[in-house]
Amino acid sequence: MADTTLTRPAVLATRRAAVPGRTARIWLTLVVIAGALVMIFPFVWTIVTSLTPGASLTLSPRLIPENPSLDAYSKLFSERPFAQVVANSLLLAVVTTVVQLFTSSTAAYAFSRLPFRGQNVVFAVYLATMMVPLQVLIVPLFVELKWLGLLNTYLGALLPSFASAFGIFLLRQAINQVPRELDEAATIDGAGHFRIFWTVVLPNIRPALATLTVFAFMSSWNSFLWPLVVLRAPALQTLPVALAALQGQYTTDWAVLMAGSVVSILPMLALYIFAQRYVVQGVASSGLK
Repeated sequence: MADTTLTRPAVLATRRAAVPGRTARIWLTLVVIAGALVMIFPFVWTIVTSLTPGASLTLSPRLIPENPSLDAYSKLFSERPFAQVVANSLLLAVVTTVVQLFTSSTAAYAFSRLPFRGQNVVFAVYLATMMVPLQVLIVPLFVELKWLGLLNTYLGALLPSFASAFGIFLLRQAINQVPRELDEAATIDGAGHFRIFWTVVLPNIRPALATLTVFAFMSSWNSFLWPLVVLRAPALQTLPVALAALQGQYTTDWAVLMAGSVVSILPMLALYIFAQRYVVQGVASSGLK
């Protein structure tokens, strides 16, 4: 009994000390939930507007559509070649992502595992290109592609995105985290650089590869300025350009426009859900802030 009496004040003190920490966690949870609702609301409103016939942005937002209908989606695909537009964007995004994964991973391996004179200078100069906005390069790129005869072609739209300084930086940081002892063990077994790259390095940087996949796909999928300049033929239009064309100068069918926005969101949402468990791990392992 004496021992129980002596320890009871200590237990009560421990419980009182835990109350502020529990309260802080509750408030933090509430703040996170409120932030999530603020972030999700525009997407919910987009879906609701796309299901509301005769929708207008001047009306107050409604979470439950009145007389919901899929007429906007039917109109979107029946009156416009929107299926071709989605296919164009999907083709460009997939090809861009695959090529960037190849060029970024091979260049990152070279910068990480194949030392050469002036390596750090070359890498720094290459990273400096990230500070040059695309708007500065539009005119020389357009003139160059016109000289090559690649205007109004998929290849012309793809060429500037085949290499990514950000992708090389991301994968180089990830490769630097792979122990070099694995390379040495593979070398003792008779493996060359290609085999080390394919069987040792790539399996160990899968989170970073998944992260680059999401970023590269998202960048190509949302690209507006370059496809607008280089792809003049309506049959080659990409999704962002087609969405901009849905907004008229005087009148706009907001239900159709929001239906197109929903269609543009779905592939990115599916890709992120599929790769989300790798994205945080890839960014953390690469040292990005």
